[in-house]
Parts: sequence; C-alpha cells; structure tokens
Amino acid sequence: MKIRLLKIADMKHALELVWRVFLEFEAPEYTEKGVNEFKAFISHDSIIEKMKLGVIVFWGWYENGVLTGVIALRDLHHICLLFVDKAHHRRGIARGLYQKAMQHCQSRGAKIITVNSSPYAAEAYRRLGFVDTDVEQTINGIRFIPMEHRL
Repeated sequence: MKIRLLKIADMKHALELVWRVFLEFEAPEYTEKGVNEFKAFISHDSIIEKMKLGVIVFWGWYENGVLTGVIALRDLHHICLLFVDKAHHRRGIARGLYQKAMQHCQSRGAKIITVNSSPYAAEAYRRLGFVDTDVEQTINGIRFIPMEHRL
C-alpha cells in the first residue's frame, strides 16, 4: 500500500475511478440533473484548472501499483471527493486516505474538516468522526448531508 499526492498526469485514471464508483453507488439515488452536475464537476479540464490554481489537491491509494482510492480537498479543509473502488471496500482505504488529508489540514492550521456527504457515504463519514451539521439537502440535483469533523 502506498498513498501519494496525485499529479495532473494521474488525473485521467483518478477521475475514471471516481466516475465508475459514483455511477455504481451514488448515481442511482440522483436525478439526471444531479448526475450531470457531478459529471461536470469532475470533468478533466475543470479539475486540472483547479489543481493549477491550487484550489484542489488529490491523494491516491495504490496497491501493487494500481490506484484503488482517491481523496480530494478543496480550500484546505473541505473533502470534495472520496471514492474507493468497489473491489477494495471495507479494507481501511477511505480511513487511510482521510488520515492523510487530516494531517495535511492540521499542518496548515485547519481546525475543522467539512464534507457534503452523499446519503450513501454518510455512515462511513460518521465512523471517521464526522457529525451532521444540518439535514439532507439537494442543490442542483446533488443530494448531500453537510457534516464536519473538528480536529
């Protein structure tokens, strides 16, 4: 196992993993508008631009050289993507990626990490120490539960 900071050259594979997992686990609960909104958010050009501006940072979890999970932070303290390949669920990958992101946030003085969790992932985030800060919401077809973890 190896966690490393992802570079622009890694984004094609990372975004393919995110899209594949999203389609299987989250898209069935979203409207067409929500699916399209998510797809636009993770478009390669959009993500690359955010990386170049320093707005978003990604880490990847590799097993035997294969990318099996990714996490992305926006604005120092907000998890905007956390996806693990189905074949690797329940192996601690999300927790390991989160710990890496948490270390990054703490080293830069963040006191809180936020996430807008999909309903599917809410329990996993709660197991990581997050608490709901509001009820489930839907904006632009994206269903989410605002959550936070105080560091």
